Amino acid sequence: RVVRMASEDVGNADPRALAICLDAWDVVERLGSPEGELALAQATIYLATAPKSNAGYVAFGIASRAATESGSLLPPKHILNAPTRLMKQEGYGKGYAYDHDADEAFSGQNYFPDGMGREQYYDPPERGFEREVMKRIDWWEKKRRELQG
Repeated sequence: RVVRMASEDVGNADPRALAICLDAWDVVERLGSPEGELALAQATIYLATAPKSNAGYVAFGIASRAATESGSLLPPKHILNAPTRLMKQEGYGKGYAYDHDADEAFSGQNYFPDGMGREQYYDPPERGFEREVMKRIDWWEKKRRELQG
């Protein structure tokens, strides 16, 4: 239950919470009861005092619904390998920009399937580590706008 809480209720507000809970589970499996119970108590205290966010959980639900509604769309051809001559002729891999070759290791290419608009499913709150995640998302959006002209 604490592992689920670390993912669902704390999430990326404190990503360390999940590792702490998994470590506590490991301790319980290794030591058993009652010795392992202290690790569970420590994990529970950590969760109780951690910043909370279910933004990842919400985003997963929205993205899952979008995937169900849009069906099995193929990724855009530019990000797919072209192991055969026919696939190369069909445009697979054409125009692919390797992020690490781009300025600041970000090409800004779209990886959403053709026919599906670029969406942002994850909307982190300004709590805990998610403040930093939001800064990253904002930076990438700014870079994407600059690259698109």
